[in-house]
Amino acid sequence: MGIFSRFSDIVNSNLNALLDKAEDPQKMVRLIIQEMEDTLVEVRSTSARLLAEKKDVQRQQQRAEHEVLDWENKAELALSKEREDLAKQALIEKRQAQDAVDSLQQEIDRVDENLDKLNGEIGQLQEKLADAKARQKTILMRQKTATSRLAVKQQVDSNKVNDAMEKFDRYESKIDGIEAQVESYDMGKRSLRDEFAELENEGKVNDELEALKARMKAKQNDSQ
Repeated sequence: MGIFSRFSDIVNSNLNALLDKAEDPQKMVRLIIQEMEDTLVEVRSTSARLLAEKKDVQRQQQRAEHEVLDWENKAELALSKEREDLAKQALIEKRQAQDAVDSLQQEIDRVDENLDKLNGEIGQLQEKLADAKARQKTILMRQKTATSRLAVKQQVDSNKVNDAMEKFDRYESKIDGIEAQVESYDMGKRSLRDEFAELENEGKVNDELEALKARMKAKQNDSQ
């Protein structure tokens, strides 16, 4: 038993509702597409059968129309020979042939009506099928994206990442220790550049000291 029991079930179905209820939307949409494709094949087969039936009925109608003309010609011939009795019989046969033509035309009209309905149903089914296939691609993309995100999330939240970060911390601590040892060796050692820098700073300080003394002396003189 398929997802859809009749063609109308497919045309009137709500794909969103079906997918919302499905535990596995990707599997569900595959089944829906398969059911639609099978139904489309069935509907097209029915349409082909009706077309073949219509052609057969049209051939029968053409033969009946030929009989109508033939019996009419026979009636005219009988009258020309003054055989009114035969003319009447010919007209009776003509009427029967015409009734067959009319009956066959009704059958053709019925087939045409069914073909029109089938063509409309095929169009509706193709739209539904295109929609389902588009949704299948979307669901597949969403599933791949979600799976990738889940894998990344699992890696981030796993102990492996924490262990790696702890190793980085230990390496940084070791490097800090080595750098501290290097700095300890440099402590107390003064380079020539350091001594000149000290002299320059000492000169600046002396200059500022003399300037300060001068300002204070000037204030004392002003106050006397």
